[in-house]
Amino acid sequence: MVWPFLAVILYEKFGLSATEVGSILSLAAVISVLTSFIGSTLSDKLGRKPMMYATGALYIVSFSLLAEADSVLMFAIVITLCSIATSLWRPLTSALIGDIIDDKAVRELAMQSLYFAVNVGCAIGPMLGVWLGLTGEQSSFYITVYAFALLLVLLFLGFRHQEKLTVSRAQESQISKSDSELPQDKTEEPGFRQTLKILAKDKLLQCLILANVLCLFVYGQMDSSLIQYLSREGVPELLELISSMIFTNALIIISFQFVLLKLMANRPILVRIRFGLILLMASQLWFAANPLTFFWGWIGAVVIMSLAEAILFPTMNVHVDQIAPQHLRGAYFGATSFYDLGFALAPLGGGIILDMLNGTWLFAISSILVVGVFALYMVMDKLKRPDFVEQTAN
Repeated sequence: MVWPFLAVILYEKFGLSATEVGSILSLAAVISVLTSFIGSTLSDKLGRKPMMYATGALYIVSFSLLAEADSVLMFAIVITLCSIATSLWRPLTSALIGDIIDDKAVRELAMQSLYFAVNVGCAIGPMLGVWLGLTGEQSSFYITVYAFALLLVLLFLGFRHQEKLTVSRAQESQISKSDSELPQDKTEEPGFRQTLKILAKDKLLQCLILANVLCLFVYGQMDSSLIQYLSREGVPELLELISSMIFTNALIIISFQFVLLKLMANRPILVRIRFGLILLMASQLWFAANPLTFFWGWIGAVVIMSLAEAILFPTMNVHVDQIAPQHLRGAYFGATSFYDLGFALAPLGGGIILDMLNGTWLFAISSILVVGVFALYMVMDKLKRPDFVEQTAN
């Protein structure tokens, strides 16, 4: 919810151009992508717990500062801190699920459930904001601070519960497993440089990253460029429209995510993704053709895009989980933080297109990019992988 309102604040409070707003948001996202990959890889060595606690603390600090920022420079710094925290948190939670759940089917359901829970929050957030009488002022970010403080408490309780389960399972498995197996697994864990070499050799992973960078570039237009486009064109009831689009996006995902999962359960992962891409392309064409003053037209396009998101986003995590070697799961999910380059470049690329052309061209170009993503997914499963990865992948 925060990202679109930041674009509005930077425009209305400081009068920045679409390209200038995009540059600030993009710079923050690019820095966060690099930080995320390093942090997620370190989590394979240091453990998920300390990394997640540190990320939660960073969230609290960054949103507290965001509520008080009063200059463009301060906004740029704080937005960067928020972006770093977000890009760290996502792969850490996905990798943690892989750590604590052994069964593949249960693990996929857990990742679907995680994505569902995130969108429940996105649906409740706008309604709660309206109930509290909030309209996007900076002071509203303090509510986010309290939410993350509660998250750290829940995280502490969750880790305590998981530690008890782990001890119990270890005691049960002592009979069937020798003590020598555990240190043997640890010595096989590669170092940071070796991890980078493995990722560099995995052509499938490289193709996957490129495809999803383009895909998230398209999705990122809704969070930044679409909002700027509507703001600069003087669309009536702008804040209501933004809140309605955010709410609709979350509501559709909540309502249809598991329905779509059930309907497509017997379809291969790549088939599900290709179907989602077709819906995504259709939504971009709708955005391009929708009249500026047609309120419900924007909502309709968001509905189609949300259906695509309900299929694509959780399925992407499941796809990575399937191709990742167990002892490199953190590194592989950390590598997916490069997806965020799409989000990172979306504000800048979208802002440039808006300044040079217009919103119709922006979404027409986005639909063409989706075609490119579709083509990459068509050839992805034919790419060779390193022997090391093929022998150790789950």
